[in-house]
Amino acid sequence: MFFNLITRNSRRSRKENGMFFATLLIAIIAFYIILSLSRQDVMLFLQEMESDAVNRLLGMIPVFYVMTLIILFFLIYFASKFQLERRRHEIGMYLMMGMTRNRLFVLLLAEDIRSSIIALLIGLPAAVLLSEIISLVTARLVGLGIIGHSFSLSLEAVLWTAAGFFIIKLAAFLILSAKISRREIGSLLAERPEETRRQLPAPVYALALLGGVLCLGTAYYLAIRGMSWYQIRIMGLTVLLGFAGTLLFFFGLRFVFSLILRTGKRDRRLHIFNVRQLQENVIRQSGTMAVSSLLILAALCCFGAGVAMAAHYGKSETHVLDYTFLPEYTDEPNQEQSAEDILDILKKTGLDTSFSELFEMKIGHIYAKNDDFENMYTMDSVMREIEKLPVSEDRDVLLNNLEYADFPHLISLSGYNELLRIAGLPELALEENEGAVYMDREFVNDSRIRIMNGILAGSPEVQLHGESLRLTGTVQSTGVVTDSSITLSFALILPDEAFQYYTQNRYDVYVNGVLDSSTAERVGLMQAISGMNDRLNGTGLNYESYLQNMGRQLFYIVAASYLTIYLAIIFIIVANTVIGVQFLMNQQKTNRRYKTLIRLGAVYEALCRSAEKQVNWYFGIPVLVAAASSLFAVRALFSGLLSPRTQGSVQELMLISAAMILVLCVIEYIYMSAVKRSSRRYLLKLMVPEREE
Repeated sequence: MFFNLITRNSRRSRKENGMFFATLLIAIIAFYIILSLSRQDVMLFLQEMESDAVNRLLGMIPVFYVMTLIILFFLIYFASKFQLERRRHEIGMYLMMGMTRNRLFVLLLAEDIRSSIIALLIGLPAAVLLSEIISLVTARLVGLGIIGHSFSLSLEAVLWTAAGFFIIKLAAFLILSAKISRREIGSLLAERPEETRRQLPAPVYALALLGGVLCLGTAYYLAIRGMSWYQIRIMGLTVLLGFAGTLLFFFGLRFVFSLILRTGKRDRRLHIFNVRQLQENVIRQSGTMAVSSLLILAALCCFGAGVAMAAHYGKSETHVLDYTFLPEYTDEPNQEQSAEDILDILKKTGLDTSFSELFEMKIGHIYAKNDDFENMYTMDSVMREIEKLPVSEDRDVLLNNLEYADFPHLISLSGYNELLRIAGLPELALEENEGAVYMDREFVNDSRIRIMNGILAGSPEVQLHGESLRLTGTVQSTGVVTDSSITLSFALILPDEAFQYYTQNRYDVYVNGVLDSSTAERVGLMQAISGMNDRLNGTGLNYESYLQNMGRQLFYIVAASYLTIYLAIIFIIVANTVIGVQFLMNQQKTNRRYKTLIRLGAVYEALCRSAEKQVNWYFGIPVLVAAASSLFAVRALFSGLLSPRTQGSVQELMLISAAMILVLCVIEYIYMSAVKRSSRRYLLKLMVPEREE
């Protein structure tokens, strides 16, 4: 009988608190995925390429784990308190009918353990399955291939997930059970009186509302303008203003509801009742709503900014080359023989057949006789044209960067045209006294390239080693080698004869290679490059592969997506569960009002519509405030976190962030629907006449 009671109560609790149970399942899945991150295919690949950065990233996982445990503890404590408060009368009846307090404790503990085990039995297999799907999808998207993939179950992640979940559940239960065990039977059976809170004069709420708007506006101005990123003190001030502004804004909403009561239509059914309910809930729980709004804001920022930056890093690099073989530096003035040696070694080892393309890329400097580097290159005409443009950040940054381009690199036209041909881009056609501008994407964004292209359209003349040179075409930015450590902020592409003349045959020769496409299609690009690396390591050649660049790129993707999405999930489930549970608790505390309406003739459908409107407002206010703030907050994050290279893509990133914010708003709607269902079930119980005991 006792065990049947445990089973029945546990099943009923899950049914009545489906939103909370679903929250626990999501938390379990998020726990496992973040703890098993080191077993993901992408992370295993990254540990070979970027081991130091990956180890630091994985070293942060325990910090996120502990932080999440603390956050979820308060969530579970708060939701469990609501569950026990709903069962006050039931618990009082158990004691009234002779159940000892020790047996009651065992009953509640067994119910909690049973629900926890069921949550783990459902959540852990779902987490393992989802982790495998994520591993396969990400491996496929980044070109790792799935041939080398094998099923992985992280027992360590399973144990830490189960242990952490049980610890916080047990801690919350022990605290709550200790509180409820000290209550007298009469206090459990008696109806709890409604809480009252002293109301302040209306001007106080109006001033609080105005102060909140001003604080929020100041905080976002400092962040978007980039001032907050200069000093920790200003960043602290920005965060403080944002937090205080949110608290003041929600505290001042009492004034808004007062205006609605004065100006709203009174002929609508239960309109005044709904507004009064919301007004009192906001007054009573303004701090909770403000904190929930901040958590939703944090979730929107993490999800929007994280996904946007991951998407940007995922497509920011144009992949053309797979390998660059570096020359061995000697005292010889001409490095061309070194390139021939590289090609000869590849041919002798039979590796040349694995490449569809092998070509030379010649890069050098202007040769300065007697080390006279003064006035080697001047482009006053270009600088004057840029100075005539309207003042802007891109214009000023471009001017500042070009001031130091007085000794640029030179690139041979034949090698660069071969690169353009492989990339499927139109080749350059230059006359003897013409040159093209090369600027690496690491140093310029799209808007600055557009400025330069506008200047180059006029074919300005520059001075190179005292001779006139006309710049034509558009800015070239296709990477000349695979190694991202060799980046050219500014270079000139010259015809081969001019290149030989200005460098005086003193230049570096890099051999670029592109793997045969059939191998990459069969096993995946990353697997193909990894296999080639193993074969090249025995040749003694000095090389850089696309894996190095891909490793850095993937690290940013993982850091920006996995962790930010994980935090977004935790924040969103905590905030929504708190708001939902708080609303249901308030509805229960004011049950006498609903009973009065029922006695006055209010039908079930009317009460449900009234409750649904209250849910819309109760959820809608924090969500709308967070969604509006997130647009400014995400823009502020981009101002401080993006490199100069990516600053020109802010508009595109904001569009991606806005789409992600809309996705989370859909999740908010799902939570609202769950709360509405719980509210309807509770109202249905109130419709049934109670016995007097």
